[in-house]
Amino acid sequence: MKLLYFDCFNGASGDMILGALLDAGLPLEDLRRALGSLGIGEYELAAERVLRAGVSATKFHLIERAGEDASAGTEIPAPHSHAHQHEHTHSHEHTHSHEHTHSHEHGIAHAHAHAGTEVPAPHPHAHQHEHHHSHSHRSLPEILGLIEHSALPLAGRARARQLFERLAEAEAAIHQMPVERVHLHEVGALDSIIDIVGAVFAIEWFGAGRIVVSPLNVGAGMVRSAHGLFPVPAPATVRLLADAPIYSSGVEAELLTPTGALLLTGHADAFGPVPPMRVQRVGYGAGTRELPGTPNVLRVLVGESTEEPTTEQIVVLECEIDDMNPQIFGVLMDRLYKAGALEVYYSAVQMKKNRPGTLITVLAAPDRRETLAGIVFRESTTIGVRYHEVHRERLEREVVSVETAFGPIRCKIARRAGDLVNASPEFDDCVRVATERGVPVKDVHAAALHAWLSRS
Repeated sequence: MKLLYFDCFNGASGDMILGALLDAGLPLEDLRRALGSLGIGEYELAAERVLRAGVSATKFHLIERAGEDASAGTEIPAPHSHAHQHEHTHSHEHTHSHEHTHSHEHGIAHAHAHAGTEVPAPHPHAHQHEHHHSHSHRSLPEILGLIEHSALPLAGRARARQLFERLAEAEAAIHQMPVERVHLHEVGALDSIIDIVGAVFAIEWFGAGRIVVSPLNVGAGMVRSAHGLFPVPAPATVRLLADAPIYSSGVEAELLTPTGALLLTGHADAFGPVPPMRVQRVGYGAGTRELPGTPNVLRVLVGESTEEPTTEQIVVLECEIDDMNPQIFGVLMDRLYKAGALEVYYSAVQMKKNRPGTLITVLAAPDRRETLAGIVFRESTTIGVRYHEVHRERLEREVVSVETAFGPIRCKIARRAGDLVNASPEFDDCVRVATERGVPVKDVHAAALHAWLSRS
């Protein structure tokens, strides 16, 4: 099973996540095409190699442009620095390890990194950015509309919608107001939309069956917002962390941004140390500043799990048919199994106009959906197939051989968390031995089960 592991030993932000995934193999052009389908203004995406405490990493850049088409971009533009006055105050006694500043009054403002190389010192009362802000802040319904009409994959659109809705709910809870009255402000700005939607696309691009995230280093100290000084992690970040494990390494900086918290908790199947895996690629996403004694980067490991998964994501395809020759159902099932279906079963249903029909249900790995849907369309009379992804839990499985009076029979043993749950003789073995010996199948089955239960 494909596995992604996010190692957040120095926190995370939206653009650090994008930088790490680009470093691990995501083509920049694919990201540009996906985000270009949003149709949200003129900007340029770029990536460059930088060093952080001697570690080579990829720095992701978003540069807004005015008066020209920026969808194509260049590979490594020179970063642009300018002083930008925010409507909120920011503590300049507090030094960020990343490049972001947050308006904690509105949650996730500027929750990302935007400077890959050393740039001129900003005005002492301004905050440094490498890109221009258009101040065009979109509402939540506008953002959801952009996502819905984009060319992003269906699963990616659903995930992005879910993340922005969760963000609005967190803000509503903090400010004690209905979700429809929440003003996301900076979240509606171009840079935040790019960070969130871009990271969703990037994670989906790897097609991981499981995503694991390390405990999250949130940093320490205080950060100033429009409401005053708040401890790190700030209120918006805490709301988004849910049950995720967090800690502080003692670095006086806000290491985990609201965007980072939103994306990681929204994708994680589990939190913890590196799971058993075979690493195929590694990517490092850079923050802006250097941290004393440690690289200011986020690391992602890409590989395959080396343990038998107990939970997995599968897709369920369904359709009803009331006008097909029943002989075809057998052929359809055979061809679906041959193409990689995990399970195929038929159920009797009552359909329109009081017609008896058959519900076809197919379970499969998500990457087999298109192939199996094509077989259903080609081999049956249906004109529509619906599908959705679900998680299922699988018991740990082992096959052992037992000796019986009829000969050796294999038994499938199932365990959950190491405890024996079930033992079942392989029926095909029972049929084969019963045929060879000329005895009832039930006798062979009973003998195999008795042999298993009587083992020393």
